[in-house]
Amino acid sequence: MVVGSAPVAHKPIGIDRTYSFITVNGSQAVTSRWGIDVPDITFMMFNQVEGDTHNANEVRRVLQGHRTKALFVFLWRKRDRERLERGLRKFDYGYDSLYIVDRYERMALLDRAAGQLTVELSADAKVSNGVNAVLFALYHKAPAVVITGIDPSSKGHAYNNAGLNRLHMQMDLRILQHLNARGAPIYTADPLVADATGLRYWRGVDEVAPVHPSHA
Repeated sequence: MVVGSAPVAHKPIGIDRTYSFITVNGSQAVTSRWGIDVPDITFMMFNQVEGDTHNANEVRRVLQGHRTKALFVFLWRKRDRERLERGLRKFDYGYDSLYIVDRYERMALLDRAAGQLTVELSADAKVSNGVNAVLFALYHKAPAVVITGIDPSSKGHAYNNAGLNRLHMQMDLRILQHLNARGAPIYTADPLVADATGLRYWRGVDEVAPVHPSHA
């Protein structure tokens, strides 16, 4: 179960704590409303820890005092781990395990999970952390990946009302459609996203299609 930060998110049919949950930046605010207080994995961009943008401040606000089991922070300097740990303590965000993901590891994930190459020279050449979470789940052989709050055409974020533009829209759409065409077991709990992307709408575990041989 991958929960992104788009303004609209639906709790999928039949989803409970027997599923693994991946949240993105501040989307833990969504899963908390569902009774899932501690996600299994959280993906966070480096700038959410110390950034002074409206979005970064809002992420820290909604995550204040919460925790996750495994925290993956993207694009933080690996040699500066102590500074990262101090930054997380400042808004009392806890974790059992902490990992730093660099640009090359992110690029490798896209290659290995989707067979797509990018050198990330611009925002348009990168996928969002929500789609990175989908790639991560597929790479680790998830039998089905259900997404909500991941909408390449949306603006704004679920945890504030600022209506800020979202990056990586075209790349996210391209990768999701590419994976879907390959038969990857991706579903969305958001009806409008299903219509816009061609992803299958999640109707419960009985609807899971056989995994395509390339993802077995």
